[in-house]
Amino acid sequence: MATNTCSHLDQIRPVSARTHGCEECLKTGDPWVHLRMCLACGHVGCCDSSKNKHATKHFHSTKHPIMRSAQPGESWGWCYVEQVMLAPAELEARPAESQPPA
Repeated sequence: MATNTCSHLDQIRPVSARTHGCEECLKTGDPWVHLRMCLACGHVGCCDSSKNKHATKHFHSTKHPIMRSAQPGESWGWCYVEQVMLAPAELEARPAESQPPA
């Protein structure tokens, strides 16, 4: 998978999914197509093929730039800011000592 450079990789954190489905759709009872997980906070939202597009809405409200697919068998990521696909190796959280101070 070809990728481009992303300057937001330092914002990836070691997170776990907060829910087993789209957080907002679970509350409203809406269905989703695919799931995406925010790599800054662990929010799980539905993809842009879903009616509500909660993963993208999460990016717009929080400015958390990077997500990964939460679908079984998929390991790609996406930077919303730079609009680039990210390979699995790029999605690993970096040790705290290599991250710039907040």
